[in-house]
Amino acid sequence: MGWLERVRNTRTELVGTTLQAESRMSVEDLAAAWSQFSFSGVPYATYGTSVANPEQDDHSFTDYVQNGYKSDGVIFAVILSRMLLFSEARFQLQRMRKGRPGDLYGTPALALLETPWPNGTTGEMLARMEQDVSLAGNAYLVRESGRLRRLRPDWVQIILTAPPNEAVQSDVAGYLYTPGGYQAVTNSVVYLPEEMAHWSPIPDPEAQYRGMSWLTPVVREIAADQAATNHKLRFFKNAATPNLAISFKESVTKEQFEEFMNTMNSAHQGASNAYKTLYLGGGADVQVIGADMKQLDFKATQGAGETRICAAGGVPPVIVGLSEGLQSATYSNYGMARRKFGDHWARPQWRSACAALAKLVRVPSDSRLWYDDRDIAFLREDQKDVADIFNKTASTMKMFVDAGWTPDSVVTAMTNEDLTLLEHSGLYSVQLQPPGTVSDKTPPPAIPLIPAEPSDADPPADPASADTDEASTEGTDENPA
Repeated sequence: MGWLERVRNTRTELVGTTLQAESRMSVEDLAAAWSQFSFSGVPYATYGTSVANPEQDDHSFTDYVQNGYKSDGVIFAVILSRMLLFSEARFQLQRMRKGRPGDLYGTPALALLETPWPNGTTGEMLARMEQDVSLAGNAYLVRESGRLRRLRPDWVQIILTAPPNEAVQSDVAGYLYTPGGYQAVTNSVVYLPEEMAHWSPIPDPEAQYRGMSWLTPVVREIAADQAATNHKLRFFKNAATPNLAISFKESVTKEQFEEFMNTMNSAHQGASNAYKTLYLGGGADVQVIGADMKQLDFKATQGAGETRICAAGGVPPVIVGLSEGLQSATYSNYGMARRKFGDHWARPQWRSACAALAKLVRVPSDSRLWYDDRDIAFLREDQKDVADIFNKTASTMKMFVDAGWTPDSVVTAMTNEDLTLLEHSGLYSVQLQPPGTVSDKTPPPAIPLIPAEPSDADPPADPASADTDEASTEGTDENPA
């Protein structure tokens, strides 16, 4: 019996024959089950509350929050842009027909995602998930007593059945959550894989199941951006003017030099003292050293780092509002950047989030958990584009109906973008029928024509023509005598 089965059996004994989702193992129960675990004949054991074969974050979540999200304006703006769009989606169920997606619909089972916790909303849950994957690479949600609970990612350890670098088969056995961190002396909770929604959109290549933050590849860029910000701050704090070098003759004593330095700093140091007239005594020589921000091309230097941070976050600079993106921004460029942000980042993120959250709700076998982005104003096309799309759609639908396809099937096929849903009526246009084709249907019986009675308005008959007709009739009669 493997360790995972022993954990399940131990939990079943604790809560009865029916395994309930809201019951949890204590660390003591985990240690008791773990003490009997062996893999390939080699026993594994733990001491105290430590866990063997864990996967945990290789960076400090707190450092990314304190030194990046809360102290760097570019990092905050990029994560905020991602979060504002990502939190706009709604969850729906989508039917699958012949392997193709169908219509969207809702059920009461989605109420858990609409109100994940007391006073919580879908948008708040998605915002938290985006923050966690941006700052830690992983987001963890568990279902407890009819509600969802968000777990702080740096307090979660992924427990594996075997060390990944020593065994071919190394699967997820559970998740150990320790409030306060791995070394905290607090009660920990163990969650089984089917109870945990683990979302890691960017896999960590050095781990088997752990995700990676998009901030990791641009840590040096973040440090450079903060150094540039500190440079500007120091520039205004120290002089707000180019650096000066003041030299004196040999006759100036040390006391005179220190007195002059204190007077100079108090009168001219700092942004509030910028641009004041500089007065010097005899023997002092002033030279300008260094360069100002314009000479250093400071804007281009800092802007290049900001663009690389936006590229790592998947957000075009013009969407964030950075100077590098606004320099070449036009209405057309913004539209293309918006479409790129939605198609290249938002929709793949929603798709992977739906796959992770599907285990927390009841999804029918013929459907899947999906997102609804039809009401998101950011993703709407321009009104002219919408009108062109409707015009082309209407022309296509008319063409299908004229070709003999049933109107209802045409609407369904165009709505789902699936031509296999078309159903033909069996009626074809005249141009598609061979020459001389006669319909096999029996024509309706002809209606007999009844001679109309003469009316008063009819003109009177000509007497001459009447005599002629009568004489002609008499001439044709044969006398049998």
